[in-house]
Amino acid sequence: MKKIFTIAVIVCSVLSASAQQDPQFSMNMYNKLSVNPGYAGSNDAICGTLMYRDQWNNFPGDPKTLLFSADAAIDEIYGGVGLNVLNDQLGLQKQLAIKVAYAYRMSLGDGKLGLGADVGFVQNSLSGTFFYNQAGDPAIPFASGTPGSVAGTAPDFSFGAYYNTTDYYLGLSTTHLAASAIKYGNVTSSLAHHYYFMGGYKFPVNDNIELQPSVLVKSDGASTQLDINARAIYKNMFWGGVSYRLQDAIVAMIGLEKDGFKIGYSYDLTMSDIKSYSNGSHEIMVGYCFKPTSKPRKITTHENVRTLGGKQR
Repeated sequence: MKKIFTIAVIVCSVLSASAQQDPQFSMNMYNKLSVNPGYAGSNDAICGTLMYRDQWNNFPGDPKTLLFSADAAIDEIYGGVGLNVLNDQLGLQKQLAIKVAYAYRMSLGDGKLGLGADVGFVQNSLSGTFFYNQAGDPAIPFASGTPGSVAGTAPDFSFGAYYNTTDYYLGLSTTHLAASAIKYGNVTSSLAHHYYFMGGYKFPVNDNIELQPSVLVKSDGASTQLDINARAIYKNMFWGGVSYRLQDAIVAMIGLEKDGFKIGYSYDLTMSDIKSYSNGSHEIMVGYCFKPTSKPRKITTHENVRTLGGKQR
């Protein structure tokens, strides 16, 4: 019965072009680049982040997502560059997405505004090994008339604006601008436009504790999801927080940041109807940021005959 239920979930996810398709993360404050290319270079440093999420643990075919993001500020190109590599698996379906980003950054008021775009590709694949076409259902993916793995690739584009100061940030972006169609053997699905709004603020409570509330709104035009987060940071090192995802989950988070290194863990307590089939969701994040040290310009001296043996710089 579980296998039948899993197959039904996978087929529905492939055929539904209007459902939200981008993987979700609970520690979304560390996942800005993948949904907003305008974020690239906003830390004025070189940063890399690796995130792994096991969603709805113990659910047959539970989603597992691995994401690597990296970005760097480069003054010579007046902005920053970024890279996202995503590997997402939902049962028999897999998605690989690779995108490179550029953001032009300019001073605006007390902070900087980044206007960015990314370009890359999305490859979706589906294993038909466990499907049986006894009923001749054309919705079941087949390659050359037999069950097997099918895959399709399409270009992908995103655009975003990201503004940040020392105290707060705001971001607005849209992904899958091309709304590309991806063909899986005998089945075709489309990438839906996604829209994101993010915002966060930090303020000190005392000399040791700082609060950082934030929100993330994401929509595909048909459904909208809201994440409300609040973290407390102790001595700029240890942090803990809670998050609420509307009609979905309550999240507990803990982490550590020191000398550019960061690590975090979150656990989702599922509140939706799927909680009867799931032990919650686990997420791990590790990352590192550093600012390259600029070498001082070497000043040389030489003899100047016009100054009668004097030295000129």
